Amino acid sequence: MEFATFADRAAAIDAEPADLEIVAHVRDLLENANDDLEIVARFVQGRVFPAWRSRTLDIGPTTCYEAIARAAGTNVSATDVEDRLAEIGEIGEVAAGYDFGGQQGLGAFTEGGASDPLTVREVFETLSDLAAADGSGSHDTKVDLLFGLFNRCESAEARYLARLVLSEMRIGVGEGAVRDAISEAFDVPGERVERALQVSNDYGQVARVARDDGLEGLDAMDLEVGRPVQAMLAQAGTVTDALEEWDEAAVEWKYDGARIQLHYDPENGADVATTRVFSRNMEDVTDALPEVVEFAEATLTEPTILDGEVVAVDDDGAPLPFQEVLKRFRRKHDVAKAREDIEVRPVFFDCLHADGDDLLEEPLTTRHDRLEALLADDQTQDPETVDGLSLCWRTDDPERIESIDAEALEARHEGIMLKDPESTYSPGRRGKHWRKRKPDVETLDCLITGAEWGEGRRATFLGTFELSVRDGDTLETVGKVATGITDEKLDDLTDLLEPYIVAEDGQDVDLEPEIVLEVGYEEIQTSPTYSSGYALRFPRFQGVRHDKDPADADSLERLERLRA
Repeated sequence: MEFATFADRAAAIDAEPADLEIVAHVRDLLENANDDLEIVARFVQGRVFPAWRSRTLDIGPTTCYEAIARAAGTNVSATDVEDRLAEIGEIGEVAAGYDFGGQQGLGAFTEGGASDPLTVREVFETLSDLAAADGSGSHDTKVDLLFGLFNRCESAEARYLARLVLSEMRIGVGEGAVRDAISEAFDVPGERVERALQVSNDYGQVARVARDDGLEGLDAMDLEVGRPVQAMLAQAGTVTDALEEWDEAAVEWKYDGARIQLHYDPENGADVATTRVFSRNMEDVTDALPEVVEFAEATLTEPTILDGEVVAVDDDGAPLPFQEVLKRFRRKHDVAKAREDIEVRPVFFDCLHADGDDLLEEPLTTRHDRLEALLADDQTQDPETVDGLSLCWRTDDPERIESIDAEALEARHEGIMLKDPESTYSPGRRGKHWRKRKPDVETLDCLITGAEWGEGRRATFLGTFELSVRDGDTLETVGKVATGITDEKLDDLTDLLEPYIVAEDGQDVDLEPEIVLEVGYEEIQTSPTYSSGYALRFPRFQGVRHDKDPADADSLERLERLRA
């Protein structure tokens, strides 16, 4: 498929306000994708690689601006591109405004000549090469590769290439639209497409299987050890609500740690055990967490996928705050030294796969029994002595639940989780079957969209951070936070945020919405000051959510639900 064809269809989708018509456009796009079906099914969502792959383009805005500037001509600089962006506000429109195609240099021509139409596959293969660039000189290589693509683009192509490169496609195509489009395009039931997506987490693969192998092929798709799936999520809830809806509740401690998914294969076809650890966002964090690998290899004996958390502990084994986990969670260098400073331990509360059996459709109680059997030394072992096992109590007694909550807090954990004992495991879903109950101040995970340079001794630090929540494809402000942040933390935050500065006006700074903050607050009030219509009263900085992507930030809908 020519990339111009994809861009034209993306433009039609972008201009379409009706959900059903969007699905119809995506359906037509998939039906005509031919050998490029897997690529197109990802591109239309703004993805280059499958969601479960840790592979990323690793391109900052500046790299993209440099490539656009080079393709636009010798009189255009990256600063010019950035200035246009500040004026227009959208990188696709900026790219579309330049006249590309006349520049020469590495990557400017293909073997067939510069006049050859750019194809979807060429874009994918070039971006794959770009993602593989590493080490000394990789920045220049990435700019060269991007320049070669932009130099072959017409206006519409440049618009969607720029958006794709910077993960800002934003044409209104969500996961549900692609799921429904696959169902319509290849005449397979939507619920079977949904199941295949849950176990594979790869819209491209599911689209191809649906087209080539139909319903039989979709039903044959299973979980695969080594390929992560999205984590099932919880929403805030009360004991009263849970017991009103369920006959009884499964109660677990809520750990102040970072979510992990453990994949273990004792042989992996080569008589060598393979262990992979993935974060909540399916990032491979195996190398940063050798304790989890050692636990798996010392404990497990069959192919397994487990869901759990990793918790930082002190010398006595007592849990440390979440911020201590983050010092280990994404560590890429000096892991051994970091391990000496901060020890982590895994604790697991769910089993998704064991010895060839997918367990997503099994009730929670069955999955937990399987988990206990996997981790216990023998069937008679007291569950309280099983290493790495999160205990699960079943009760319909509110007083018993309160006592479990008190025990969790006494053990320095966050509180408790309430779960429906009969619930299946729904990857990526945040539903009423899992509920988190925390006794402390409620928190929101907000995107930082702006900041202010400080004054006096804090003049070199960014502070007073503007907070926003998601409302569909837009962001709405809900307040500013400046309290609860030490000078040391402000220094760290400034280093973290400076690469995402897009504009400055005096002390005021506009930021790309890439960093998620956890913010506590006392109350949500109506307010004309912020675009959401609400303001957080007494917001207080809790920490950076390094384990969350921008798409995982809280929504305006959740904010309104918390206020209700």
